[in-house]
Amino acid sequence: MRKRVLIYSTAYLPLVGGAELAVKELTDRLGDYDFDLITAKIKPGLPSKEQVGRVTVYRLGWGWGLDKFWLAMAGGRFGRRLHRRSNYYLIWSIMASYSGLAALNFKNRHSKVPLLLTLQEGDDLKTVERKMKLAGRRFRQLFAQADYVQTISHYLAQWARRMGATAKIEVVPNGVDLKTFGCQQEKLNLPVEPAIFTASRLVYKNGLDDLIKSLKFLPGDVNLRIAGSGPEEFKLKNLAGELALDARVRFLGNLSPKQVAEELARASVFARPSRSEGLGNSFLEAMAAGVPVVGTLVGGIPDFLAPGESGFAAEPDNPESIAGQIKFILDPANQEKVWQVVNNARALVKQQYDWDKIALQIKGIFAFLIE
Repeated sequence: MRKRVLIYSTAYLPLVGGAELAVKELTDRLGDYDFDLITAKIKPGLPSKEQVGRVTVYRLGWGWGLDKFWLAMAGGRFGRRLHRRSNYYLIWSIMASYSGLAALNFKNRHSKVPLLLTLQEGDDLKTVERKMKLAGRRFRQLFAQADYVQTISHYLAQWARRMGATAKIEVVPNGVDLKTFGCQQEKLNLPVEPAIFTASRLVYKNGLDDLIKSLKFLPGDVNLRIAGSGPEEFKLKNLAGELALDARVRFLGNLSPKQVAEELARASVFARPSRSEGLGNSFLEAMAAGVPVVGTLVGGIPDFLAPGESGFAAEPDNPESIAGQIKFILDPANQEKVWQVVNNARALVKQQYDWDKIALQIKGIFAFLIE
């Protein structure tokens, strides 16, 4: 009989973020285990229970934003009730968030069930700590009582130590589905009308306002295509209009992985000038697809972006610096250098960020904790 794992995640599919997609990719590949997942409903109309891939999802709350607080308060008790029926071998908390507080509540009552804490935080960590201040000592207790901490970047591993984690800390990054995003192209994609592409939540920390402003420093035939949605969408559209750039900026909304891959296939550059970043799956997808990447060296990005080797680095909060890197990539005189960087990046992703390999690492952590 396969062993059963209980996952706590503040949000889950169809609410999409890097952490949620990582759980889906990993659980699809961990066929030796069965999974239940407790999350906040957050959005009206979502069922309280459903099967998503290999995961049975339980949603707590009423379909509004405050459901995450209810998850923190009631999720532990709900999980203990499921435990009496399912006998979980492992509790897996995705991020040190409201879901983590629910997992800690479970752990306090069932201390022999090991707790794996996965850190996927992409927001500025001071902001995360400020948001969780209401939890008081319980927030730090989550780190202290975890039996194993897995982080997606060295940046987050350092944070775990600062927050008091005493268990083993291992960096296991998120990955890329190479079947979807891998490519075998033999030259750079430089169409007559160059296109910058970005896939991103439309939030302040991703620096899309700076990316739009960078167009003012680029030739008029360079356009920007933005995939994603979020609370900054109205503000970003207004910004493009105020700068008379609305004809050069297209908002594509949420796209499926296949559609993102199609956008990357026609893109000349991928750029996301983040102000904070846990890792950045979209960068890795672009690298796998053979698209030159422009990023900022914040958070976990330096784990994979070495300037001039696997990507191109711009300064945070500096639209002119972003434009300078894009100009370098688009300049025909630099194509040999850019192509070398693209090939290095593609090889790096294939070697270190293949979801199949990442799943084997997570399986090893499960085995360490359970067996």
